[in-house]
Amino acid sequence: MNETLELVLSPEIAFDNEQLCDYLSKTTGNTVVPDNVALIRRSIDARSRQIKVNLKVQIFPDGVVPELISYVPDKLPYVGNAEQAIVVGAGPGGLFAALRLIELGIKPIVLERGKDVRARRRDLAAINKDNIVNPESNYCFGEGGAGTYSDGKLYTRSNKRGDIRRVLEIFVAHGANQVILADAHPHIGTNKLPAIVAALRETIIAHGGEVHFDSKVVDFKLEGSEMKGVTLSNGNQHDGIGVILATGHSARDIFELLAKKDILIEAKPFALGVRVEHQQQLIDSIQYKLPERGKYLPPSSYSLVEQVRYKGEDRGVFSFCMCPGGFIVPSATAPGELVVNGMSPSRRDGKYANSGIVVAINEPDWQGYAKHGVLAALELQSAVERKACEVSGGGQAAPAQRLMDFTFNRYSSSLLPTSYQPGLVSTQMGEVLPEFIHKRLQEGFKMFGQKMKGYLTNEAQVIGIESRTSSPVRIPRERETCEHPITKRLFPCGEGAGYAGGIMSAAMDGERCAEALVRAYAKHSLHLETT
Repeated sequence: MNETLELVLSPEIAFDNEQLCDYLSKTTGNTVVPDNVALIRRSIDARSRQIKVNLKVQIFPDGVVPELISYVPDKLPYVGNAEQAIVVGAGPGGLFAALRLIELGIKPIVLERGKDVRARRRDLAAINKDNIVNPESNYCFGEGGAGTYSDGKLYTRSNKRGDIRRVLEIFVAHGANQVILADAHPHIGTNKLPAIVAALRETIIAHGGEVHFDSKVVDFKLEGSEMKGVTLSNGNQHDGIGVILATGHSARDIFELLAKKDILIEAKPFALGVRVEHQQQLIDSIQYKLPERGKYLPPSSYSLVEQVRYKGEDRGVFSFCMCPGGFIVPSATAPGELVVNGMSPSRRDGKYANSGIVVAINEPDWQGYAKHGVLAALELQSAVERKACEVSGGGQAAPAQRLMDFTFNRYSSSLLPTSYQPGLVSTQMGEVLPEFIHKRLQEGFKMFGQKMKGYLTNEAQVIGIESRTSSPVRIPRERETCEHPITKRLFPCGEGAGYAGGIMSAAMDGERCAEALVRAYAKHSLHLETT
């Protein structure tokens, strides 16, 4: 008889298969081997010095553990001759929209301005080594979008947006480790994501969809108030029953095109700040309350948020996209700007921990750019990035300052070793950041230092600028139909449109937009279940 157990164990037992099986054998009175056990749920409780791991496992005495996933790509229909829909962008929103369209009997035409993951690597090397930014192929643009070269976090607070388990199963079916189905905070890792993204593409193509790289959308084909297709930079046109616009948060030319075509968009709050880099061992010692985390515990992370008052107004200062054992990368999408982001490999085994520490940006902050209309927030974001590039010498070497020096307005006469390959330039970050951001960050770091003893140290440093936390533009859509309220057959999707904040929420939003498009405009779709 199968048995389900909920356990609280030490890390030494929970993370070691042999010790776990020994424990389960003694607990159940039956011999248990790894092939008998399915891991259902796992989370770490480090609130006290006695660290525990919460486990839920299912034991199958007959040795036959059933498949943990029900999603089977081979069972998708072939849609090569079906009605087609246009998907602009091959990030998680676009790829999952394409897969869902196939499930529903519609042929997706995926258009990606950048390159496939293999070719994209050369352009990433050029940014890191030669300070050359390719505006069409970089850490943000290309197959898989910005998510391909990230920590690969697969958790979200957006439980109401879609089926989280389904998205995780699709990742597993395309090569992700099954442990993501069980971990409370699953992640894939930047070293694993490229192969998984390529596998998603191959599934789309194998079932009759199309994926085109080096295919930059430069115009929309409009007939009255309906969007019937798109035009590419090479002059080619693609038509479809609808357009899912999933271009990510950095496709500024798309926002400009929407404004030029008088398609309704609006400025949106976002966040801006710096990325902070500590030694991972220091973060481990703070979070686990141990000198060393040992061989069983994973590299620790943190999540910090405070309300900071400046000139009579409270504003959130918070950590964003924390990357244990990771590294910082240059994420500019055009020459003359400087942007940083963080990522981690699957094992998170680097020496450094990094996290964005950012300040919420609201409508009053971009009033100085009001002449740019609906693109005012975008122009504020862009202006700070250009300033960072100018102050640090015009390349991709990033402005930086030791953490306590930053907090107490001191110049850093030397900087620490870093994971950021293009290098650092010692800078008074107040010269780069707007005052209301700089002052709030300074106070925020003081508060974080009180909350996490040891966090505020000059053995850490701030590296700028962390500015692409989310899109500074929202493309409005109807709540239920996901369709633009004025331009019909246009379905704004994912982070770039303002409806997602990471891989999982973007993937779920892509599925939702695909379903909405099919429900509204497909003539010959397969059965669409109400979710």
